[in-house]
Amino acid sequence: MAFCNSCGATLDSGAKFCNKCGTTQPGATAGAPTFPTPAPGAPQKSSALKIILIVVAVIVVFGILAIGAFSFLAYRIARHSRIHNENGNVRVETPFGTVNTTTDPNEAARNLGIDSYPGAEVVKGTTSDMTMGNMHTASADFETSDPVATVAEFYKSKVPNANVVSSTGDHYAIISTDKKNMLTINIEPKNGRTRIHISKISGKMVGGDSEN
Repeated sequence: MAFCNSCGATLDSGAKFCNKCGTTQPGATAGAPTFPTPAPGAPQKSSALKIILIVVAVIVVFGILAIGAFSFLAYRIARHSRIHNENGNVRVETPFGTVNTTTDPNEAARNLGIDSYPGAEVVKGTTSDMTMGNMHTASADFETSDPVATVAEFYKSKVPNANVVSSTGDHYAIISTDKKNMLTINIEPKNGRTRIHISKISGKMVGGDSEN
């Protein structure tokens, strides 16, 4: 039988405190704190957070590298590009090819490979003559005061073997293709005049491998 060292009251065997005065008894130790243990297989929050941070860091690094590569490529292109402007005729030379614009209807017709309508004027800012590798594209808009039907008859005679000749009211479309070229001519009224849009694509991508 045990007794309290402070008040002498009788204690139960193994008691840590006196039931009468509350004094801690010699040899009694405070219980060690316990912590909940995660269930088997439960994910660790700290590990998940680390994975998320790593993924975000990888995305940021790749984004920085992509921006740097694009900026470097743009710098190289700009450094090796040349722009020539002479009387409204602009020529842009790049590492990938050249682009030309012109206000001369005869030159525009030569780029397109078809005669321009007599007396037609080039619409400013609509011409383009571009060469990229084996591909060549050209386009231009012309305007004339002559009727749409008259202009359409002129171009029908210039492209007698056209694959498609269609008309819807006062709108005409003429399309001609072969192994190396595709020519499209659209004729329609616009702002009281007749607008002629011509475009031509030449190269391997039109009809497969070009012949030597």
